[in-house]
Amino acid sequence: MKVSIIIPAFNEESSIKETLEAILKQSHPDFEVIVVDNNSTDKTSEIAKSMGVTVVHETRKGTQRARECGRKVSTGEIIANLDADCLPNPDWLEHGVKHFISKKIVAVGGPYDYYDGRWSFRIFSLLFQKTIYSLFNFLMQKFDKGAVLIGGNVLLRAETLAKIGGYNTDITFYGDDTDTAKRMSKKGWVVFDTKLVVKTSARRLKSQGSLKISIIYIYHFFKVVLSS
Repeated sequence: MKVSIIIPAFNEESSIKETLEAILKQSHPDFEVIVVDNNSTDKTSEIAKSMGVTVVHETRKGTQRARECGRKVSTGEIIANLDADCLPNPDWLEHGVKHFISKKIVAVGGPYDYYDGRWSFRIFSLLFQKTIYSLFNFLMQKFDKGAVLIGGNVLLRAETLAKIGGYNTDITFYGDDTDTAKRMSKKGWVVFDTKLVVKTSARRLKSQGSLKISIIYIYHFFKVVLSS
């Protein structure tokens, strides 16, 4: 299966090169990389272009708008979401794509490993995701309440994503992954694979505070889940 990796990027010149280097080492043989410059004012586009990947532009700010822009030019059977500071292991795609052998599977996600966070937070966060997120994902689908995905570590069946109208561009950031998971779960099963781990930066948690960010995430999670 061909995979289209979509990376929204706003002023990511400090991280995009390392992220793309990790992506280009993927063992999966068939993939394309689409960097969506979300109105950057730095050298994000220039760096991405120099590495031979596709660069498109979305001037309207918002992660979902950038992803939708990338989706519209993608050619893969599977669409993979990564953030511009993620560092996937070489077997990330290969491991994730295997799930789609089953036609019942419409989406696959996994945990974040905040590699530059405090070791205690890193361990606790990863354990929490592998246990609580995994359990919630199962129970939510059993009771038809949606599913659990983490926005920057997701693979989606492109055909199914198109059927639900693509990404919800009314959501600019918080709640985006929950909304996508909820809508995709109406079409098939969403897997939360505890072994599909992606390293990502804890920079936003550090700058805004992990407690504050957690409260915001929880609020938007239940806001989307409980919406009609």
